[in-house]
Amino acid sequence: MLKRIINLMFFLVVIPLLALFVLLGLVFNKKSLFIGFSQFLSLIPGKFGSYLRKAFYRVVIKSCGESCVIGFATLLSDADIVIEEGVYIGPQCNIGKSHIAKNCLLGSGVHILSGKSQHDFSRLDVPIQQQGGSYQKVFIGEDSWIGNGAIVMANIGRQCVVAAGAVVVNDVADFSVVAGNPAKLIKLRTENC
Repeated sequence: MLKRIINLMFFLVVIPLLALFVLLGLVFNKKSLFIGFSQFLSLIPGKFGSYLRKAFYRVVIKSCGESCVIGFATLLSDADIVIEEGVYIGPQCNIGKSHIAKNCLLGSGVHILSGKSQHDFSRLDVPIQQQGGSYQKVFIGEDSWIGNGAIVMANIGRQCVVAAGAVVVNDVADFSVVAGNPAKLIKLRTENC
């Protein structure tokens, strides 16, 4: 009950910021505006910052759980993000187009990219930055743990463990423990049962 009251108080605090976001959205590009607000909010430290970020994102992204935590210096780079209940996103993360299922744990410095085709580089006669690309939503399954500094470009199943520093370029099956660059299966968590 106390957390609900605190969440409501922070929602009231963030209303002027939400109003500014809506007004500026009438003039500026929405994606750029979203990224700018995300950068600003990421710099507010402590619990105050975490509650403020959550209150803002509960309105402007696709879905944001009431009990999630979004750490200091964490950037959300797309409004097409779902963060379910019980999710912890550590400090200094960068979250692209994704769906993070309930009770996931993301360590510090985790990067979830919007798929692995964000940049096309097939032509030599056109600069890479002008070749475009495509964005895909990355799904992180329920109760998965992604270690510090991991880079995720593909889907991760439920109850998985991704080792610190791993680079996930291919989908990871449920109950997997993966590590390395590119991430490879180390073992299945079901082997311990």
